[in-house]
Amino acid sequence: MAFDSGQRGSFVSQINVTPLVDVMLVLLVIFMVTAPIIQQGVQVSLPKVKAEALPGKEQQFVVSITRNNEIYLNDTKLDPQALTDKLAAISKERPDREVFIRADEQVSYGEVIRTMAAIKAAGIENVGMVTETPAGSDSDSEAHKHPSGQPAP
Repeated sequence: MAFDSGQRGSFVSQINVTPLVDVMLVLLVIFMVTAPIIQQGVQVSLPKVKAEALPGKEQQFVVSITRNNEIYLNDTKLDPQALTDKLAAISKERPDREVFIRADEQVSYGEVIRTMAAIKAAGIENVGMVTETPAGSDSDSEAHKHPSGQPAP
């Protein structure tokens, strides 16, 4: 604290906020730099298509397939049988749950279909595909539905 002498015998105290402002600005810069670096989820290179985004209602279950054919449910690595077992337990609790598949564009069609079969074997009927829009479009990632309005099989 800094003390300025006012009238004789009395002191006026003032808080020096300059160090506080300096610390806050440094923290702001640190958070601005690190926020884009922090990513959640599994890194996959999504195919780029034009489609409208689906509205999000609640926590979504995302099955990711990496270019090494590793399967993840959200951030947990699973084999196809464990994926079916986990989704079957989820399906018993909420049969209307949706599952979205994010597959790297280098993953073979057969691997995506095998993963979809594992999801269907768990009793989940609502399966969507996650894609990226081409450069110059409005949003970064979207779930794709068939023209009929039904989720992708």
